[in-house]
Amino acid sequence: MQKTDRRTILQAGPVAGAAGILSTLTTDNSSAATTTKRDYLAELGVPPVINAVGVYTAVTGSLMHPDAVEAIASLSRHFVRLDDLHAAVGARIAKRLGCEAASVTAGAAAALTLGTAACIAGTSADAIRRLPDTTGLKNEVIIQKSHRYPYDHAVRNCGIRMIEVETAAELKKAVNPRTAMMLYLFKATPMGAIKAEEFVALGKQLGVPTFVDAAADVPPVDNIYKLAKSGFDLVTFSGGKGIRGPQSAGLLLGRRDLIESARLQTGAHSDSIGRPMKVSKEEIVGMMVALEAYLARDHAADWRRWEDSIATITAAVKNIPGVTCERYVPVIANQVPHLRVTWNMKTLPLTHTQVVDYLRKDTPQIEVVPVEGPRPGPGLDMIEMAMWMMEPGEPEIVATRLRAALKSAKQG
Repeated sequence: MQKTDRRTILQAGPVAGAAGILSTLTTDNSSAATTTKRDYLAELGVPPVINAVGVYTAVTGSLMHPDAVEAIASLSRHFVRLDDLHAAVGARIAKRLGCEAASVTAGAAAALTLGTAACIAGTSADAIRRLPDTTGLKNEVIIQKSHRYPYDHAVRNCGIRMIEVETAAELKKAVNPRTAMMLYLFKATPMGAIKAEEFVALGKQLGVPTFVDAAADVPPVDNIYKLAKSGFDLVTFSGGKGIRGPQSAGLLLGRRDLIESARLQTGAHSDSIGRPMKVSKEEIVGMMVALEAYLARDHAADWRRWEDSIATITAAVKNIPGVTCERYVPVIANQVPHLRVTWNMKTLPLTHTQVVDYLRKDTPQIEVVPVEGPRPGPGLDMIEMAMWMMEPGEPEIVATRLRAALKSAKQG
């Protein structure tokens, strides 16, 4: 086994030192390696789930790519200076995506906090130490009213005040010496009057950093490249969704000075607002490897598999009286094939809640897309399913169980 000299690593500098560790990812410390066939879920009494909902955190996002799992296991057998590893991985990701700088964060929500803190505090040790006390600092973030969302709490953690606007004219008027940042939610693009390109241009014109939250906007894979080079000063993607990295990891991309500030405000820097958001060495490299695997995969083959899953489930239920099936792809965010199954409640006296409960009653449980927005129409009800997180063989299970759930109405 090739050994890495500890003194060389500690003295080599941020990128070169960590590169020594990255080059030994496949080295196996056999004395530390273990093999297990324990069924942890069975031990804990926690039922496994077939994921027909998508990359929701409540069902633990996505399954990690095997290469990421291997990287995590390898890094678990090494020590490394955390700042060195952050720098080396960030440099590799930035080069791969064509952006100025990058960093792995503890999820996209942590990236929101760290990016906002960077816009407020810069590299001032005093300001970093004081957050979320923003006395004497820039402490306002401008956002379109239609872009407000629960996760902007991660921005508010920094002690800022949200300033809501609806038009470009209102945005220009809202900018003042206290303005720290402008926040844009990519999935809310259809709802806001100010679109992404204009938002970026306004930020440049007004001298205010712009930050786009694109946590759930992969796939399509092109979004990663497009947004990394879009002109936003900061961009975040979730690592544990479509990219299939660690569930608690994310990406923060953008301006070098802001990325460097963001790193100063998390582990291993103790007196900072992001210290609770540290990322382990395993997650840092696991995220990098998952991203590389995602960019290299056959996305067309993935799409064909998802379409086949829709066909399988549709075939099982479409001939049940009162049932209709509709394939759709969301316009933005989670842009993958979904299936909407609607039924006439006079023919099938069932509510969506009853169908959901039926799908959850056996093992493995089946989770479908949460009900949001208005129902499909008078006398109708429906459920929706996402295909992209189901494993081979699971669409057939879902098809059988959904057919049984719908036909159970006739037995009531």
